[in-house]
Amino acid sequence: MKTDDDNSMLQAGTSQLGNLLQFLAWIAERPRTYAQTMDAWRSSCPRLSAWEDATANGLVDVPRRADVEPVVVLTPKGQMLLASSDGARRTPARP
Repeated sequence: MKTDDDNSMLQAGTSQLGNLLQFLAWIAERPRTYAQTMDAWRSSCPRLSAWEDATANGLVDVPRRADVEPVVVLTPKGQMLLASSDGARRTPARP
Protein backbone atom coordinates (compact mmCIF):
# COMPACT_ATOMS: atom_id res chain seq x y z
CA MET A 1 0.00 0.00 0.00
CA LYS A 2 1.42 3.39 -0.97
CA THR A 3 1.33 6.42 1.25
CA ASP A 4 0.57 9.85 -0.17
CA ASP A 5 3.30 11.75 1.65
CA ASP A 6 6.39 9.95 0.36
CA ASN A 7 5.16 7.30 -2.11
CA SER A 8 7.08 4.58 -0.26
CA MET A 9 5.67 1.12 0.14
CA LEU A 10 4.58 -0.01 3.58
CA GLN A 11 6.60 -2.98 4.65
CA ALA A 12 3.65 -4.92 6.02
CA GLY A 13 2.61 -7.76 3.76
CA THR A 14 -0.89 -7.71 2.29
CA SER A 15 -2.06 -10.43 4.66
CA GLN A 16 -0.74 -8.41 7.61
CA LEU A 17 -2.33 -5.11 6.57
CA GLY A 18 -5.66 -5.95 8.24
CA ASN A 19 -3.87 -6.69 11.51
CA LEU A 20 -1.89 -3.44 11.21
CA LEU A 21 -5.05 -1.41 10.58
CA GLN A 22 -6.74 -3.08 13.55
CA PHE A 23 -3.75 -2.11 15.70
CA LEU A 24 -3.87 1.52 14.51
CA ALA A 25 -7.62 1.70 15.21
CA TRP A 26 -7.03 0.28 18.70
CA ILE A 27 -4.41 2.97 19.40
CA ALA A 28 -6.69 5.70 18.01
CA GLU A 29 -9.62 4.59 20.22
CA ARG A 30 -8.19 6.05 23.43
CA PRO A 31 -4.81 6.72 25.05
CA ARG A 32 -2.81 3.50 25.54
CA THR A 33 0.34 3.29 27.57
CA TYR A 34 3.38 1.56 26.18
CA ALA A 35 2.93 -1.18 28.79
CA GLN A 36 -0.72 -1.75 27.78
CA THR A 37 0.29 -1.85 24.13
CA MET A 38 3.01 -4.42 24.75
CA ASP A 39 0.68 -6.55 26.89
CA ALA A 40 -1.96 -6.58 24.17
CA TRP A 41 0.10 -6.63 20.96
CA ARG A 42 3.56 -8.05 21.58
CA SER A 43 4.12 -11.17 19.54
CA SER A 44 7.03 -13.39 18.63
CA CYS A 45 5.08 -14.67 15.64
CA PRO A 46 6.41 -13.12 12.40
CA ARG A 47 2.90 -13.23 10.95
CA LEU A 48 1.50 -11.02 13.73
CA SER A 49 3.89 -8.10 13.68
CA ALA A 50 1.56 -5.08 13.96
CA TRP A 51 3.76 -3.28 16.51
CA GLU A 52 6.94 -3.87 14.50
CA ASP A 53 5.29 -2.88 11.21
CA ALA A 54 3.80 0.27 12.74
CA THR A 55 7.09 1.41 14.24
CA ALA A 56 9.17 0.49 11.17
CA ASN A 57 6.83 2.50 8.93
CA GLY A 58 6.62 5.52 11.24
CA LEU A 59 2.91 5.04 11.97
CA VAL A 60 3.18 5.26 15.78
CA ASP A 61 5.39 7.08 18.24
CA VAL A 62 6.03 6.86 21.98
CA PRO A 63 6.89 10.38 23.17
CA ARG A 64 8.88 10.25 26.40
CA ARG A 65 8.27 12.80 29.15
CA ALA A 66 9.71 12.92 32.64
CA ASP A 67 7.49 11.50 35.40
CA VAL A 68 4.78 10.39 32.95
CA GLU A 69 4.18 6.85 31.75
CA PRO A 70 4.87 6.72 27.98
CA VAL A 71 1.74 6.72 25.81
CA VAL A 72 1.64 5.31 22.28
CA VAL A 73 0.23 7.76 19.72
CA LEU A 74 -0.46 7.70 16.01
CA THR A 75 1.83 9.83 13.91
CA PRO A 76 0.32 12.00 11.15
CA LYS A 77 1.31 9.22 8.72
CA GLY A 78 -0.52 6.64 10.87
CA GLN A 79 -3.60 8.87 11.12
CA MET A 80 -3.60 9.32 7.35
CA LEU A 81 -3.34 5.57 6.69
CA LEU A 82 -6.13 4.79 9.16
CA ALA A 83 -8.37 7.52 7.71
CA SER A 84 -7.81 6.32 4.15
CA SER A 85 -8.58 2.72 5.11
CA ASP A 86 -11.77 3.78 6.95
CA GLY A 87 -12.94 5.60 3.84
CA ALA A 88 -12.20 2.59 1.67
CA ARG A 89 -14.20 0.31 3.97
CA ARG A 90 -17.18 2.67 4.10
CA THR A 91 -17.33 3.28 0.36
CA PRO A 92 -19.70 0.79 -1.26
CA ALA A 93 -18.14 -1.38 -3.92
CA ARG A 94 -19.13 -0.50 -7.45
CA PRO A 95 -20.78 -3.22 -9.50
